[in-house]
Amino acid sequence: MMTHPALYVIVLLRFFLSVNARVWNDTGKGSIIFEEAWTIPELIDQQDGTAPPLSQSLDQLKANLLDIHNQRLAEMDASGVDFMVLSCASPCVQGISDPIAAAELATSINDQLAASISNNTMRFGAFATLAMHNASVAAQELNRTVTELGFLGALLNDYQQSGPDNATLLYYDQPEFDVFWQMVTDLDVPVYMHPRVGISQLTALQYQHSIFLNGPQQEFAVSLSTHVMGLCTNGIFDRFPTAKVIVGHLGERITSDLFRIDEQLARRVPEGMPMLRNLSSYWRTNLFETTSGNFATPLLAFHTEQIGLDRILYSVDYPYIDMAEGAAWLKTLPLSSSELIGLQRGRAIELLGLNK
Repeated sequence: MMTHPALYVIVLLRFFLSVNARVWNDTGKGSIIFEEAWTIPELIDQQDGTAPPLSQSLDQLKANLLDIHNQRLAEMDASGVDFMVLSCASPCVQGISDPIAAAELATSINDQLAASISNNTMRFGAFATLAMHNASVAAQELNRTVTELGFLGALLNDYQQSGPDNATLLYYDQPEFDVFWQMVTDLDVPVYMHPRVGISQLTALQYQHSIFLNGPQQEFAVSLSTHVMGLCTNGIFDRFPTAKVIVGHLGERITSDLFRIDEQLARRVPEGMPMLRNLSSYWRTNLFETTSGNFATPLLAFHTEQIGLDRILYSVDYPYIDMAEGAAWLKTLPLSSSELIGLQRGRAIELLGLNK
């Protein structure tokens, strides 16, 4: 007999998803944001060592991560946000090396998130948390969360650490992950690739000389851009041409350097590189970027020239970034009304399938 409240809510969600199209808070003008972090009490200590926004303490940051319906929703209302997609704060289960423990926790996180937003799915959606030790297990959990819980895709916090010393790093550009990417394309949902803090061994090797560079100011872009480019060079988008991957922080610097990347990778083709096209071309077919945590107007203009505004979407990176900061920035952009609507909501509706 089912007695747990979260399980009861999940049964109701399955029923409503089977008979109803998605209904959400579509005002026609508000923003849709989807690199927005949340976590559970059991994982809140993963945030120790995080530098909070200058106006906040670490305790305030942690409180904002645990909250959904109070200060978070109030900020959404004040900042003109119609809809927010929640995901587990980095590193989440990518920071858990034991495959069984990580998979069990991922399922629990997904169930808890589904239950937590079930009373306000007009304002909140979710990306799945997935343990990536086993691609088949990850694919099955993605399928469950999308088809049974109504999730909108998945967010992966860079590589999956594994092994007894946490130093075996799993990247999702290898052939053994094809079963996962097949499920992604079958479900027609996006995967958001998000940064994570490095394992201690990497931090000691790369950043001990200047620990101030460890984190979003340098480490995040270096690590995640390598992973995302590996998806390209190892042929993921050639084998799965309809796969959709989102990269935050205005592309983790990849789209600022496409000329040099293409030029240098062309020299590696004779070595048997699986990628069939220029890396830059995948930003026109498979890759998207968001503005999360990077409200740089000149950089947005440059990236618009490089990949097109239709490949760029608005997000915030709450609670590490205030929603009010993003809302104020949107008002300064030299875009037409239609371009601004496309950036802050239009493309998200299509990419996330909110119109289905």
